Amino acid sequence: MPMLNFTLKQLRYVEATDRLGSIANAAAELNISQSSITAAINALESQMGYDLFVRTPAKGIQTTPAGAETLKIIRAFIHHSRQFESEIKSVGGDTIGSVRIACYATAAPSFLPTILKRFTQTHPGISLKLLEGNMEDMSKFLENGQADLAFTYDIVAENRFDFAPLFAAPPHALLSKDDPLAKKGSVSFLDLAERSMIMLDLPRTRDFFTSMFEKHGQTPKIVHSTRSAEMTRALVAGGYGYSILNILPHDYRADDDRFVAIQIRDEAIIPIFGIATHARTRQPKMVQSFINQCTSLAKEGAFDNIVLNANHHLLAQ
Repeated sequence: MPMLNFTLKQLRYVEATDRLGSIANAAAELNISQSSITAAINALESQMGYDLFVRTPAKGIQTTPAGAETLKIIRAFIHHSRQFESEIKSVGGDTIGSVRIACYATAAPSFLPTILKRFTQTHPGISLKLLEGNMEDMSKFLENGQADLAFTYDIVAENRFDFAPLFAAPPHALLSKDDPLAKKGSVSFLDLAERSMIMLDLPRTRDFFTSMFEKHGQTPKIVHSTRSAEMTRALVAGGYGYSILNILPHDYRADDDRFVAIQIRDEAIIPIFGIATHARTRQPKMVQSFINQCTSLAKEGAFDNIVLNANHHLLAQ
């Protein structure tokens, strides 16, 4: 096969087409014409001697088997090109560029403003691009190359990603101020199972919370389900039931007149919240600078007020 002659721009066009499922969507995201996308695909397919995509009017665009393997290589190449660009730009001593951050949406308001404020002060040359989603989205954003890093739990990172821990997030019960249990120092799963529960119903979240009850021989009495953490708190404050969460609201106070967070005294899995990145991959300088800033904040105790028990702080040493 003769030497391939393609540009990084063409590869980005092809990657966006695959990730977004259509030429029209890729053109809209990249703010270019559809004909430019089509030309890039055609040029690569002509050089490679095989089709990357199958175009069908009803289903849009789908990768061929060979195309799927090629896209994996293209994504890895684009990732390394960002690292290369960062290293070149920082030769003069300045860290510049952009960091694409995926955030677990229900937790982001409680911790992200603190991080962004510090980082933009210390690294004014780096722009930050945010993507929000649920726990499953965090994995997808990393796998398809949309994000450089993702704020999520260790149970999501598992063995697929490298993981930098920030803090432990023990589950707590969120109760209306008027609930008799709100006056207790702690509650059990038996106490809670007898009451109506407001379930934060997101991928992996429902199974995680339900399994904690089952471990203690209890079944939660779920009366309302919502995909919004804010709605969960509003329903609790309105007296419709209790909920179980891991992260406190960003504006929570011990004397809050809406609801109260109570420790669960039974044994339960304590997930670790932190930063997931591509496994076994050296990160661009700007991405590593961001991670270092986050771990420094954790050591300073900047996140202690967003979990019920600050003594679960991981990096206090």
